[in-house]
Amino acid sequence: MRSVRARAAIGATLVVAVALVAAGLAVLSVLRTNLIDQADLQAEVAAREVAGQLALDTAYADLDLDDEEDHPVQVTDEEGRVVFVSQGLRAISGTGSAGVSPVPSASVGATPSPGDDDDDGDDDDGGGSGRPERGEVSSDDPDFSDGTATVDGKQADYRFAAVEATTSAGITLTVHAGAPLAAEQEAVNTVRGAMLTGLPLLLAVVAGVTWLVTRRALRPVESIRREMAAITASEDLARRVPEPGSRDEIARLARTTNETLTVLEASVERQRRFVADASHELRSPIASLRTQLEVAEAHPELLDLPGAVADTVRLQVLAADLLLLARLDAGEKPGAARIEVGALVREEVSQRTADRIPVAVEVAEGAAYEVSGSRGQLVRVVGNLLDNAQRHAENRITVQVAADGRGVRVEVRDDGAGVPEDERERIFERFVRLDDARSRDDGGAGLGLAIARDVAARHGGTLTVHRAPEGGAAFRLWLPYAATA
Repeated sequence: MRSVRARAAIGATLVVAVALVAAGLAVLSVLRTNLIDQADLQAEVAAREVAGQLALDTAYADLDLDDEEDHPVQVTDEEGRVVFVSQGLRAISGTGSAGVSPVPSASVGATPSPGDDDDDGDDDDGGGSGRPERGEVSSDDPDFSDGTATVDGKQADYRFAAVEATTSAGITLTVHAGAPLAAEQEAVNTVRGAMLTGLPLLLAVVAGVTWLVTRRALRPVESIRREMAAITASEDLARRVPEPGSRDEIARLARTTNETLTVLEASVERQRRFVADASHELRSPIASLRTQLEVAEAHPELLDLPGAVADTVRLQVLAADLLLLARLDAGEKPGAARIEVGALVREEVSQRTADRIPVAVEVAEGAAYEVSGSRGQLVRVVGNLLDNAQRHAENRITVQVAADGRGVRVEVRDDGAGVPEDERERIFERFVRLDDARSRDDGGAGLGLAIARDVAARHGGTLTVHRAPEGGAAFRLWLPYAATA
């Protein structure tokens, strides 16, 4: 039962078995009902033929009985006494009278007693007894019953029909004529036997076909499983699972699996590059700081204290950037604090007292630009953009805050060399520098713009670069307005 194929085969077999059993019972019921209806018709016809002869005062000895062996006849009077039985009938049940010996004095032409005659007179006057008129056969539906009869020493099951007839003398007789049920029983038994014989074979075929079809349908799944196991064992994320040519759910599963592997490969590769680049970036300031400390240990008078402090600060900034990137990669969501962007920009610019070039801030008076997010992360974005502008500007840096559609736009412009159009996306990659000719101290670690774009994206915004009217670069940060309560 741990196999999907086994569960599918067993489930299909059980469903088909239940359906076939229900259908077989319905067929047997319909067949039995139809055959019994035919037996009822035969018994009724035989009973009415005899009743018609009795209504015409035909003597018992002169009754014309067709096929007495297949249609045994018993006639009873109003008191339930047997007055006539067909030839060869030795025992009978199911007619309400088990006797088969006719009453000696009974005859069709017997004169009724005065009491009986009065009753008959009442019937003629419409007394409502329900009996047929003199010399007539009852037109009501006959009563049917199941029973047995022994004819010529052979006992069999019969279906009996009871029909009333009244002679001209006013004597009401009940004719019980039977029709054999042997054909019905034989037909039902034959069909039942065929069903019982064919049902196991059919169920075996259903189980086998379901097993084979399920096995064929799940074969691509097994191929995908084996390839995934091989990828896990080899740790080679460049491999892909086979995609079947069909357009079913399994093919979509294979395509989705390959897409997941592609994303996972890119993520792992990006992580590897990140670790390698981080190690490379950390190596230089650590080596420089160690060299300075070793020189200071041997020659205290040669200690470059400002250089050691600068290297330490650089290490601190780099460690903070790496920590923030790790938190962003881990899916850290920004807070939900409401932040006024204009005030945030003014505060950040006011604290940058050591900048090489003064920063001009353009914010409309009285305007409120509220966004929702993490104040610390947004401060980091603005600071990174200003640091980038300070490295590349010549004489002028401008920060403009303005409304832009359903959000606020923060644009940082400088009058430097700008960013080539074919490099405007690459600069947002981690550890990427376009100023390779510069020293690492002047050019930074190449993480500022990558962090800024990641933070903007996690706040539901964007960060792009364009050409500024001053001729340099214009970095545009767009953030959606905070939702109103």
